[in-house]
Amino acid sequence: MVDVSTWSLVVVAVLGVLAVALGVAVFVVDSMARATFALLGSFLAVAGILLVFDLVYLAVVTALMMTIEMAVMAVFMIMFMMNPAGLMPMSMVHNQRGSAGVGVVTFVVLVIGIWTVDWPPRTGALPEDSTRQLGEAIMGSHMLVMLVIGIALFGTILAGTVLATARGRYDRFGPDLSAARPSDPVEGGMGR
Repeated sequence: MVDVSTWSLVVVAVLGVLAVALGVAVFVVDSMARATFALLGSFLAVAGILLVFDLVYLAVVTALMMTIEMAVMAVFMIMFMMNPAGLMPMSMVHNQRGSAGVGVVTFVVLVIGIWTVDWPPRTGALPEDSTRQLGEAIMGSHMLVMLVIGIALFGTILAGTVLATARGRYDRFGPDLSAARPSDPVEGGMGR
């Protein structure tokens, strides 16, 4: 029978490969919408790794933050892009050689650092409630304020989504779009 630590290593390895693959997909796919959801999947895989390490608070925060951030990005793509919802093919990378070089150098430096740094041994005992201790360390006496701000931000996201989907881009001009609609550079200034 396989013990728990072996299963944990397998899950971490699978989620790690998935996170890296989806991270690479961000630069391979040909639309902003697909890149957005690939990035979301990569961060959710990282949140899964944090869960395996029993870092529940950080896993939940990572998952919630990335999900909300990608949802907001998708809403703005739908609202403001000439490219409908970011689904039309377009180049997602710029300065490919330079960015690849920076990525490789950064990866090598981080790997060398991970394997050569003399990490200190753990001292002390684990707290009873590590989530509470982390929250107090980060927020201190401002915890209530941050909770209220979080609720306000969530309400803002919901309101933005409702406003973005309640009407189309040119609905404010009425039913006859061809008469009042501004010229669209993609269509060469011609109405529909």
